[in-house]
Amino acid sequence: MKIAALQINPTVNDFDGNVALIEAAWRKAASLGAELCLAPELAVCGYPVLDLALQSGFVARNEAARDKLVALSKEIGAGLLFGLVMANESDCGKPLSNAAVLCEQGRVLAVKRKALLPTYDVFDERRYFEPDATPCVAEFRGVKLGLLICEDVWVERDLLGRLDYTLDPPADCVKQGAQVLLNISASPWGEGKHFFREKLCQSVAQRLKRPLFMCNQWGGNDDLLFDGASVGVDASGNTVARGKFFAEDIVLFDSNAQAWRADSIADQIDALCVGIADYFRKTGFKKALLGLSGGIDSALVACLASRALGPQNVTGITMPTRFSSKGSIEDSRKVAQALGIRFEEINIDGAFENLRTLCGKPGGLAEENLQARIRGMVLMTRSNAESALVLATGNQSELAVGYSTLYGDMCGALEVIGDLPKMRVYEMAKRFTEIPPDTHTKAPSAELRPNQTDQDSLPPYAQLDAILGEYLDKRLDADAIIKAGHDAAMVKRIARMVEIAEFKRRQAPIVLRVSAHAFGPGRRMPVAKK
Repeated sequence: MKIAALQINPTVNDFDGNVALIEAAWRKAASLGAELCLAPELAVCGYPVLDLALQSGFVARNEAARDKLVALSKEIGAGLLFGLVMANESDCGKPLSNAAVLCEQGRVLAVKRKALLPTYDVFDERRYFEPDATPCVAEFRGVKLGLLICEDVWVERDLLGRLDYTLDPPADCVKQGAQVLLNISASPWGEGKHFFREKLCQSVAQRLKRPLFMCNQWGGNDDLLFDGASVGVDASGNTVARGKFFAEDIVLFDSNAQAWRADSIADQIDALCVGIADYFRKTGFKKALLGLSGGIDSALVACLASRALGPQNVTGITMPTRFSSKGSIEDSRKVAQALGIRFEEINIDGAFENLRTLCGKPGGLAEENLQARIRGMVLMTRSNAESALVLATGNQSELAVGYSTLYGDMCGALEVIGDLPKMRVYEMAKRFTEIPPDTHTKAPSAELRPNQTDQDSLPPYAQLDAILGEYLDKRLDADAIIKAGHDAAMVKRIARMVEIAEFKRRQAPIVLRVSAHAFGPGRRMPVAKK
């Protein structure tokens, strides 16, 4: 049997658009000889749907889309397995099911309801869906297919360690006679996730001695970025097909697998560009604004935005005060010219002086933050006037320790590099020749007071990132990090800075997620705590 993955980019709540995407890919795959096509998890309604799933009429819209696809199967020669939200038919438990429908020739051949519902990290499926452990094995053209949905295959203890579940849906399907395992997924990406997902599929296939084909969606939905990278594995655990990375694809599971590159920085660049492009496209915006400071962070965001949206749709604004260096202004101008984006210089020193007087000349940190807030106000006002979204330019290291100003440099619709530690920002920026050499080498500075550098308030970024990696990614407490050899006073200081900045992060823009432990829904910490 010739099987194809329809690696598409659904939009949440766009039922007509998603059905059209599925149909176009389905027809193309059928023309290439596919007998059975797989569309991603919840492809009909998009993933994640969050509380949209609870709105009245939502299930009915899923059902109407299902009926369209089943009817189309009369004229399209290939069968289709696709994901959608369905009502839970039981009178107890959660009201909904994360489901999949297999259809052919105008008939529904099988309905699978997801068995394993992730409720960790960014996932909260148990909030909406009722699990169903019943194995689903359907006969299709003489072959018995074991139907699985995303998390249903995340059961390999050797790879995952402690498991969240006691069930083994792939093994249960094999016990029911499945000859082939099919998995439709909406598995979000973090650095290296596509390689790990392939190992997982290989492990399942090898353990159960059955081929396994996984179809994964691609594209950006809010903070989550989906890489596609669909994979097919034979019964011996050998990869026979790989889908494109962050791109639309028809993946036929009978061809030679093309190798994915091993370049994590390039992968993150692709992911962030897709995240920017899809956020704008799916919210209906085209133009972006950002503040250009002459520093490495804003220069990198300008490069990513220009690549994602086209330089004609990006405007960089530098807003100097008496504390801004000529070098920073010129570096801002140079990166804008090299990229071909619009550039403006707006001197805000007069506004700063007027507001400083109005506020009673508070001095110190309050006056520093006032400058940042004037810049935020300019950007947000221009955003309103021009229907352009503001891109925030803070990195993960700054967000972690609160080295940012609420209603100032934290303004915006999207925090593009908020999941990149500062040292990774430097590494990534080297990939863009448009960034002037001086921007790479000068000491980082907010330029809010004379001769200021970031290291006046923070440890050196290499040291800060190392400790943050232990505290945030490995979730070690301060005592454990100190025992590992880090300076005790420094660790305690950084841990305190992280914790007291939680209230700021609650008000931050959406952070594009490219790691396993991004700020946002995957890290939920109380604000009021000891």
